[in-house]
Amino acid sequence: MRLLIRIVKIVLSVVVISLVGLGIGLYTVPPELFRVGSGYAAKIVCSNVFLAGRDSDEVLAVDVQAPGHPLLKLMRVSVDQADKRVRAALLGFIAGNDAVYREGLGCAVTPDGNPSAALRLSHAAPRPADENGLWPEGGKIESDQKVAELLSDTDLVGPNMRAVVVVKNGRIVGEAYGTGFSKDTPLLGWSMTKTVTATIIGTLIRDGRLSLEDRSLFSQWQDDKRADIRLADLLAMESGLAFNENYGTVADVTRMLYLEPDMANFAIIKPLEADPGSRFNYSSGVGVILSRVWMDRLGDKAAALAYPSKALFDPLGITSAVMETDEAGTFVGSSYMYATARDWARLGLLLANDGMWNGNRILPEGFVGEMHEPNRTSNGRYSKMQTWLPASSSGLPADAFFLDGHDGQNVVVIPSLDLVVVRLGLTPGWEPYSPLPLVAEITRTVTAP
Repeated sequence: MRLLIRIVKIVLSVVVISLVGLGIGLYTVPPELFRVGSGYAAKIVCSNVFLAGRDSDEVLAVDVQAPGHPLLKLMRVSVDQADKRVRAALLGFIAGNDAVYREGLGCAVTPDGNPSAALRLSHAAPRPADENGLWPEGGKIESDQKVAELLSDTDLVGPNMRAVVVVKNGRIVGEAYGTGFSKDTPLLGWSMTKTVTATIIGTLIRDGRLSLEDRSLFSQWQDDKRADIRLADLLAMESGLAFNENYGTVADVTRMLYLEPDMANFAIIKPLEADPGSRFNYSSGVGVILSRVWMDRLGDKAAALAYPSKALFDPLGITSAVMETDEAGTFVGSSYMYATARDWARLGLLLANDGMWNGNRILPEGFVGEMHEPNRTSNGRYSKMQTWLPASSSGLPADAFFLDGHDGQNVVVIPSLDLVVVRLGLTPGWEPYSPLPLVAEITRTVTAP
């Protein structure tokens, strides 16, 4: 009996020592997947608290944990309201990662634990919208009862819809919002930001500061075939650069977004795995590379940080948009722009009007046409200009195209009908939802005699 007790004690001691050792190991050298999770949690909570004014506990539970990886259930966050910082860690102390807020530039993950570089960045905050007059000049809308009936159909707007805005002939004819959200709530567009990045590049092409045929874009590419990558190849997702877009693991995309202080450099140094122009590879790394391209072309960092507002948002009357940068100060042009649904609709209206706004040409002639022109290698799925194309079976007009973002973010643009439909929400990919049936019903309604 004594021997048995002694053996049990020895086994328990070994177990305790092993668990302590494991805990120390996880604390000091956390697995990368844990740090990806904590970076994601810190970033989403930070942006939604300090940009959208939402409750941190709600954001953690609803936006981070409910639709995400099971590991995220174990994440805990602490919010420093005074310094506008958020720290997230597994169980509150393992594999911590931080995000910091900067005025006008939103939040940035600081995976190296040194937020000083990110905190030195700032930009003028968005100005309040003018509520007088009809949208888009003001805040009043002309609601169409038939459209309103469509937007009350939960099957059409989809699960966890947060905002839907319908624009016909330059006016809002219908809008609807989920519980807790309104016309004043900035919402994350995720990969719809890629199209915003392309649009910003369009303004520089208009002014002769960039060309679709530009090559030799970075010094790191000068001594190999990457020097042949054209700006057009990047915009069409045909760069040939290696990049793994597999979410849910420590792939290139999650490493870039949550473990790399300089996201653009991480993507730029990727090797070629195909000849430029020969293969379609959807890549958030390319979205950040494109941001670095246009920012480098401007030269001055302060001028580059101010440029989206100066060249795009201010002329369109967009007052809520915030594009966020990484720690190094490069806009995360693949993933991180917040704006209200109405301001996302303004961007869609610009594209529906061939890049014209109030008689002024914001984008060069033909630029928007490239957004509904298939690239060479995606079998008609993706355009030459950072947008997606609906299948022919959708029944939508041939010039329809759409901005598409993670978890159900969409802006559908149909220039021939002067129609824009914005649908934003929290609808993970496993939900069997597409916004195209909603758009098809709206199309039939607004074009009926």
